[in-house]
Amino acid sequence: MYNSKLEKEVAELGKHSMPYLKDLWESYFDESAPLFNKATLVNKLAYRMQELEFGGLSTETLNMLRDLIKGKKTKRRVKAFRPVAGTRLMREYDGKEHYVTVLSKGFEYQEEHYKSLSAIATLITGTRWSGNAFFGLTSRKGRIL
Repeated sequence: MYNSKLEKEVAELGKHSMPYLKDLWESYFDESAPLFNKATLVNKLAYRMQELEFGGLSTETLNMLRDLIKGKKTKRRVKAFRPVAGTRLMREYDGKEHYVTVLSKGFEYQEEHYKSLSAIATLITGTRWSGNAFFGLTSRKGRIL
């Protein structure tokens, strides 16, 4: 069911008690857990676990966020959205679940390498699709979700 130990650990975080989650927090952050509710603690732990495994935000994204915090208007060209390597996407289509793994260069679907999500979406549906739209990464109007 799970492709990796980390995927299983993240999926099962919500099943653990608060004392266990607080201990886990201390092992990942080297400090006592803040006074979060369980859902927030689970979300932040899941992010941290994946961040350590796959890497955090890119320098470009961090710079953009810093500029936004400072109130600077940025005129940076928006790149096409791409999930970080290691992300697994799932889409149910025609009663079947389809899983895609994001690679550093391209995507893997059914043990085959593809350059784009659109190619995979087209293969699955038999018609042309925006891969980001098909896998739920953008809204119908093309906005990143």
